[in-house]
Amino acid sequence: MSVLNIVLVEPQIPQNTGNIARTCAATGARLHLVKPLGFAIDDKKLKRAGLDYWHYLDITYYDGLKDFFAQNSGGNFYYFTTKGQANYSEVAYPDNAYIVFGREDAGLPEDLLFHNPETCVRLPMRGGIRSLNLSNTVAVATYEVLRQWGFPALESQGNLTKYNWEEATCPK
Repeated sequence: MSVLNIVLVEPQIPQNTGNIARTCAATGARLHLVKPLGFAIDDKKLKRAGLDYWHYLDITYYDGLKDFFAQNSGGNFYYFTTKGQANYSEVAYPDNAYIVFGREDAGLPEDLLFHNPETCVRLPMRGGIRSLNLSNTVAVATYEVLRQWGFPALESQGNLTKYNWEEATCPK
């Protein structure tokens, strides 16, 4: 089974992390949180944003980037950054990919980016805009990877609550 790993390095805003946790629950992605965090893990805003999906999550905590890389050596890391030179949708993400995101206010450490130029990617956007919201960026990136993988183990069709789709009529 394909595994996608979402890595948040020193997230600062609990609502973003809660939204990302919900994305992980909905997609089956593993969540990696690299400390220090800008909030307590029991923060009400964090729990509210993630709703009642916390029991669906596979979360691992790390005491810093050094600890994260020590425990995940040999991983396929892709660094999402506004400083990246490659378009995120032009990369072929392998199974067990780690998509890595930095702090909302500072991004990823520049020395990490400098030493990994071939795996630094960005979402295209207009000039003069600092960045997209972290949880939005994670959602776009997550669904691009899963799209490339054919959305493994995800339901691709929904159901109506009061009607049956087979009985629907389309206007001519």
